[in-house]
Amino acid sequence: MTHNDITFLRVTYLRGPNLWTYRPVLEAWVDIGGLEDYPSNLIPGFTERLLAWLPGLQEHRCSPGTVGGFVQRLQEGTWPAHILEHVTIELQNQVGMQTGFGKAREAGPRGIYKVAIRVREETVGRACLALARDLLMAAINDLPFALAERLQPVRELADRRLLGPSTAAIVDAASDRGIPHLALTDGNLVQLGYGNRQRRIWTAETEHTSAIAESISRDKDLTKSLLASCGVPVPEGRVVENAEDAWVAAEDIGLPVVVKPTDANHGRGVFADLTTRAQVETAYAGALEEGSEVMVERFIQGVEHRLLVVAGKLVAANKGFTAEVVGDGHSSIRELIDLQINSDPRRGEEESFPLETLLLEREPIALHELQRQGFGPDSVPADGHKVLILRHGNMAFDVTDEVHPEVVEAGVLAARVVGLDIAGIDLVTEDIGKPLQETRGAIVEVNAGPSLLMHLKPAIGKPRPAGQAIVDHLFPAGESGRIPVVGVLGQRETALLSGLVARLLHLSGRHVGLACSAGLQLDQRVLDTRPSNHFDGGERLLINRAIDAAVIETSARSILAEGLPYDRCQVAVVTDAQADAGLQGFYIDTPERLHAVLRTQVDVVLQGGAAVLNAAEPALVDMAGLCDGEVIFYAADVDAAPLDAHLEQGGRAVFVRNGAIILATGSNEEPLARLSRFDLTGASASAEQREAVLAAVAACWAMDVPVDLIPAGIEQFEQELAAAARSLDQKSA
Repeated sequence: MTHNDITFLRVTYLRGPNLWTYRPVLEAWVDIGGLEDYPSNLIPGFTERLLAWLPGLQEHRCSPGTVGGFVQRLQEGTWPAHILEHVTIELQNQVGMQTGFGKAREAGPRGIYKVAIRVREETVGRACLALARDLLMAAINDLPFALAERLQPVRELADRRLLGPSTAAIVDAASDRGIPHLALTDGNLVQLGYGNRQRRIWTAETEHTSAIAESISRDKDLTKSLLASCGVPVPEGRVVENAEDAWVAAEDIGLPVVVKPTDANHGRGVFADLTTRAQVETAYAGALEEGSEVMVERFIQGVEHRLLVVAGKLVAANKGFTAEVVGDGHSSIRELIDLQINSDPRRGEEESFPLETLLLEREPIALHELQRQGFGPDSVPADGHKVLILRHGNMAFDVTDEVHPEVVEAGVLAARVVGLDIAGIDLVTEDIGKPLQETRGAIVEVNAGPSLLMHLKPAIGKPRPAGQAIVDHLFPAGESGRIPVVGVLGQRETALLSGLVARLLHLSGRHVGLACSAGLQLDQRVLDTRPSNHFDGGERLLINRAIDAAVIETSARSILAEGLPYDRCQVAVVTDAQADAGLQGFYIDTPERLHAVLRTQVDVVLQGGAAVLNAAEPALVDMAGLCDGEVIFYAADVDAAPLDAHLEQGGRAVFVRNGAIILATGSNEEPLARLSRFDLTGASASAEQREAVLAAVAACWAMDVPVDLIPAGIEQFEQELAAAARSLDQKSA
């Protein structure tokens, strides 16, 4: 029988922490229709077809928690929404977007599920989800499916959209240290940290990478001149004006020589070991195609090496090797390259491969090497005859532990002379374990923004923590890149609460950003009076380098639609667990489902932070155990709130007793002020306003705002509210 298609009712990218996980996910609402009656074990041949297309599914653990657990579920019988989750994850892994998290849950109505999959990039995740649905339906209905053909455009999309390996390594290292990150563009410009504690990276360049130093590194002749003046060994040479001048320079320097552009990189246009006038003049033309000027310099005998220097320290070193083929008497050189070089499983087109596929069409230097030996791409060398294809490159062999201390010193000095905080130092020597003076080795280039991939995934040798070294450079030990963030969630006077917290934090000496339903504000300067989209408003604050604290209001609806705009917060305030009819459109129609949403705010509290919870709400009291930090309860009526056990354990609380606001730590109580002192807590105030003031007091107490500052700050805040109201009345009149 033929089954109807699986239908996507809604697909949403949750950009921040959400009810599923701390990380961004793609959430799909899926209607499986009549397939609700057909779990996998009731569809003949389904599991076999699916595993034939995606054998990697056999490694998925699923609920049994062991390798093969998902296959066990398929054999026992599981439903298409759950299978869609795992197929999407596997397709993401196949295109290079590694992930392992996913969940599928019934949404409520029969046949409708919510499927959440961790994704690192939205467009790639959506493409994998759509492809997963098509593949799944083909397996269900026993139809042919050209997986490789369908997967190729998704691979190409991933290559364009995912972070490059250097940027990804730095971001991953930052995440390992608990440092948050925000993508500032669709490319590799990434912010690490928040507010005025942030740093920015672009591939292996940082905000500390000098533009002047980068320009110097691109000018090879200037770089050599500066290095030589500081005693760094470099090959003799000079810039030449034309092909004839190139030969004159070669004769002056002494053969063999190297001809290369002054301002190219990645080895483009570099022609080495030239011994005749014809070779030099041909190389001049090839080098000029890759740069604006050409230089001729002494050829250094030896092997090319790359040193990675970060903040004045050697982090990694790699060695290159020559690429050559051996003739068999009947295969062309082009064919031999595919048979003997490109067949290496470490070679490939994607950035994840440590070695590149060698294609003669894009390697003019290789064509030059062949020509020197009297060959062309289609020549057939004799059996056993060795043919050199590339003299340098393929620097994918780790030799970090072999580098002589004097070579390290020369590399570090070269980076310092050019002025780069992160540098790729190219040098040629016959033995990296000896000083350059002994081997007549030399530093030939200093590169800004060096690729980290060769050090992260060497073809041979130990991977080196290049990303970690850069993060440690940007954030020395003890620095988290974080500013204090106060998150406010609920339906009761949350804009008032957020504004009061921001005002009190500002009076305590902080530059505070506020994003709430009343708009955006920096200290007392209004940036936007329009109601803030909770996610976008919060993110606008976190990228602002002028702030050292942020107060961000959110809502259950925003968590369901977008997630939280921050990964963790110092203080989380939750005012209530009141039912919201507007959430039924998200299938949040029971207290248990609402609890799963609201707990997101408590889940993200940092260790050392605090959750401020309304003790009059039993559902919020139950969330106290979810907090990684401290819990501070607040209550408008101490007798109606279950505070005794909390205080007996030395916990903190803010409550009202006999008309006074009390700050309690265990059995110690400190009166703050009479309720009658403030308009917002006096006789004319609403119960929700009083609770908002208590919650704000608790949040500021958690943020170490001086207690004696709080009453005066509340009064000043009230005066500002009154002045704003009078101004509005005057405009209306």
